[in-house]
Amino acid sequence: MTKLQNGVLPVDKPAGWTSFDVLAKLRGALGTRRLGHTGTLDPMVTGVLVVLIGPATAAADRQPDQDKTYEGTLRLGLATDTGDLTGTVLRTAPVTAGERELLAVLPRFVGNIRQLPPMYSAVKVNGQPLYKAARQGKTVERTPRPVTIHAIDYLGSPAPGDFTLRVRCSKGTYIRTLFEEIGAAMDQPATMAWLRRVQAGPFTIDQCHPLPDILAAAQDGTLAQKGWVLGVDSAFSTLPALTVGEPARTHLFNGCPTSRYPAEDGRYRVYDETGGFLGLAVVEQGVLRVEKLFCDRERT
Repeated sequence: MTKLQNGVLPVDKPAGWTSFDVLAKLRGALGTRRLGHTGTLDPMVTGVLVVLIGPATAAADRQPDQDKTYEGTLRLGLATDTGDLTGTVLRTAPVTAGERELLAVLPRFVGNIRQLPPMYSAVKVNGQPLYKAARQGKTVERTPRPVTIHAIDYLGSPAPGDFTLRVRCSKGTYIRTLFEEIGAAMDQPATMAWLRRVQAGPFTIDQCHPLPDILAAAQDGTLAQKGWVLGVDSAFSTLPALTVGEPARTHLFNGCPTSRYPAEDGRYRVYDETGGFLGLAVVEQGVLRVEKLFCDRERT
């Protein structure tokens, strides 16, 4: 059985699994309990789930790029209490709008908007996740939150009343809510019929591997050789790279600044002269300071 202590594992999450289910299964398969991820997916949603192993868990809130891209199908003529097909039907109506009306309203939702978190979500109000209150039949007062929709592309209509969209958005965007709001703009009830995350930060669906394949490789001890577990630095691939020598390397490990450092101001992923990833650092007014180390300090 494979035992992994550090790295990034992009998983193609299957339908019917919660993100917690995936981590629970991988803890046994990878031989470590220290796992995290960079963004929850609902059970019905498939696609990119970036699993962080060991010290890499500290990368979750430090990624410079936390945007997401989804492909999903909006279904008109139906509204549910969850905003997707897993919920109880609240309303049905004849579909009286189509592609022309959809394309007319989509530009309204591109840019900086505010969303009311759905009741069936993990957002906490007064310390309790909203979904727990929803399961008790309660409605909790919520505050709209700012999100950014960078782009919405229309991908076609797989069936009458169904429209597939690609949405590129900021972290924290609820596609279920977006689809309901698009339907409302068309004077139609709407719900999410299908959703797949195809990109999360710097990771794309092409880099992901199906969970059964990962579990099988972990079981037979070939996971590490397959190269499916990426280095921690892959989470920061959009940052510029900086290679440091001595004494800057020692200063970083000791938490000491390095003055008059010859690099432009900014945030960097830092490597030593052997190519080993050290962590993150910031240069401000010519002073190099450590932000977070992701390597073993004993290496000094």
